[in-house]
Amino acid sequence: MDFKRTHYIGHLDSSMIGKKVLVGGWIEDIRELGKLTFLTLRDVTGVAQIVLVGNEALEQAKGLNRQSIVRITGTVQQSKARDFPFEIKSEKIDILTLAVHPLPIDPIGRLESNIDNRLNARALDLRNQKTASIFKLRHHMLSSIRKTLTENYFIEVNTPKIIGSASEGGANLFSLKYFEKQAYLAQSPQLYKEQLTIGLERVFEIASYYRAEKSHTVRHLTEFTSVDIEAAFMDYSDVMDILEIVVVNAFDYAEKNCSAEQKTLGIEIKKPTTPFERLTYKKAIEELSHDGIKLEIGDDLQDSHLRTLGERHPGFYFLIDWPMKLKPFYIHEKDDDLTLSRSFDLQYGYLELSSGGTRLHDPKKLKSRLEEQGLDSAQFVDHLRAFDWGMPPHSGWGLGLDRLMSVLTKIDNVREVVLYPRDPERLSP
Repeated sequence: MDFKRTHYIGHLDSSMIGKKVLVGGWIEDIRELGKLTFLTLRDVTGVAQIVLVGNEALEQAKGLNRQSIVRITGTVQQSKARDFPFEIKSEKIDILTLAVHPLPIDPIGRLESNIDNRLNARALDLRNQKTASIFKLRHHMLSSIRKTLTENYFIEVNTPKIIGSASEGGANLFSLKYFEKQAYLAQSPQLYKEQLTIGLERVFEIASYYRAEKSHTVRHLTEFTSVDIEAAFMDYSDVMDILEIVVVNAFDYAEKNCSAEQKTLGIEIKKPTTPFERLTYKKAIEELSHDGIKLEIGDDLQDSHLRTLGERHPGFYFLIDWPMKLKPFYIHEKDDDLTLSRSFDLQYGYLELSSGGTRLHDPKKLKSRLEEQGLDSAQFVDHLRAFDWGMPPHSGWGLGLDRLMSVLTKIDNVREVVLYPRDPERLSP
């Protein structure tokens, strides 16, 4: 059987009245009105009304049910329906696949399902236009991010996800047997992307990473999508500028080009105001003290502290110049205060979206820092070797795409914006 279509439904318009078309999709609704039967047919681009006339067509319709896949051959004609400026008068129906009822969820959304049931039937859930709009927006966000980074001379790369050593100190890594060897799932591309600046200078990667963290919050996952960059001859202020451009361009693109998705989700996307505020760690401590929260320099900021800061700074802002003792071994210290780092987090209110900074490029300093943090330099021999080949000064960041999507869509639960989320309890589908 031929499965081809002549048109997507969303590409039809009133100028095509009188033209024969062949469309395909799933049946969203069936209505019988006397001798006429109306189908609502949807594909990924839009929805159309189909009018069935004639005994043969009406007989075929008796075997149909909602969510079944059909192909319709017919002629575009004017419609009297309020919601459809034109419709398709069916001449032939090809029933491709019948949906088996009862379905696990109602993808039209007339009957609401909880998130677990929807995730268990995620492929069907994508026929719900609210769910589909989330992932159309995600597609456009990724497209914009790639475009912005490419225009800023970054080269897209792919680094290993199965690694032979604990890349950032070994915390929260999934371990596995790799034939007769011990291996781990990567929690970031950090060491690889630093090494790649030797020859490619500016690199980026968009990929899944893994963290064996038993967190049960609406913002944590064990498998997450990260956007990572690393750039030679850039300081942390430079890569903050790049991150700001990436975020602003993505929101700007979605605002201008995704009006249908915004309408379906009932949201309004606005390009963020720039420049993003840059709030030092020390200033944050001072602000928290005004709110009755007493912290010493060097204390980490807990979730409750960030929520208080988020009330003062409700949009995008950078938290910069964190204490060295709170940062990984590869982060560079500030020249004017060796206790502080050239590092930053990008926040949206209380929510951390990104972390980054200037990296150490002096191999002696890097080895010394590993020892200070009680890490075994033998575990990093391959990484350290690259620093003897002429490592340029470099800086970078990692951005949580899933959390950024939560901000864009105004959806708190990160599981809603991930197709097949993984958390401590969910390993399927």
